[in-house]
Amino acid sequence: MLQHPAFDPVAVQLGPVAIHWYGLMYLAAFGAAWWLARTRSRQAWRPVSPEQVDDIIFYGALGVVLGGRVGYVLFYGFDRFLAEPLWLFKVNEGGMSFHGGMLGVILAQWWYARSQGLRFGELLDFVAPLVPIGLGLGRLGNFIGQELWGRASDVPWAMVFPRDPSQLPRHPSQLYQFALEGLVLFAIVFWFSRKPRPAWSVGAVFVLFYGIFRFLVEFVREPDAHIGFVAFGWLTRGQLLSLPMILVGIGILVWSYRRQKFTQGNKG
Repeated sequence: MLQHPAFDPVAVQLGPVAIHWYGLMYLAAFGAAWWLARTRSRQAWRPVSPEQVDDIIFYGALGVVLGGRVGYVLFYGFDRFLAEPLWLFKVNEGGMSFHGGMLGVILAQWWYARSQGLRFGELLDFVAPLVPIGLGLGRLGNFIGQELWGRASDVPWAMVFPRDPSQLPRHPSQLYQFALEGLVLFAIVFWFSRKPRPAWSVGAVFVLFYGIFRFLVEFVREPDAHIGFVAFGWLTRGQLLSLPMILVGIGILVWSYRRQKFTQGNKG
């Protein structure tokens, strides 16, 4: 059994202003995504230029923050939202949803692609490898802040979190997600996108493998206390939201390659 290091979630205190590690992780994620995007945009076959990267990251940041908050309220607190609509704006209470953030990024990039005359599928393929960076760093922020811990367990690496009222040894599921949704997912999507692929296929690979990894980790992650299990006595809200991602990812991946083959065949 391990003991959580009990990091101070506040990285810097400037008078009444507290800068949390979680916020710094967001800044680091956007910075790393900007650098990688600038580097890859210099390749001639990429769909965007280095000059467009700043706007792409800006729109992506808006999508993450707005979509993440709205998604959390709708997916994880809809009843409270109906009773207290202004809760949507109480961001100081926390609450972000990846699935909402993903939808926010997709909508923001659609708007940007439309305004710039870019092909939407190709733009999403360019953005997809950048996302696991933020996911991984975000999960580290969850670990530091002792948020979203795992279910009780007797595995040798089970960890006791000081903020856990029950003081049970638990799976450090934040670190599992850091490894799978951050490191492994980045490696897969980065490798797949290293050369030209059919439009929409890189984004499909991201959606597919994120859905798989999130679905698996949910088996050892503690469900939200106010929601619990939502189906069959074992299916969590996160799994319910991830299942469509797996199906959509497979469907778009197959469609993109068949579409390319059909187009090439017609050219012949």
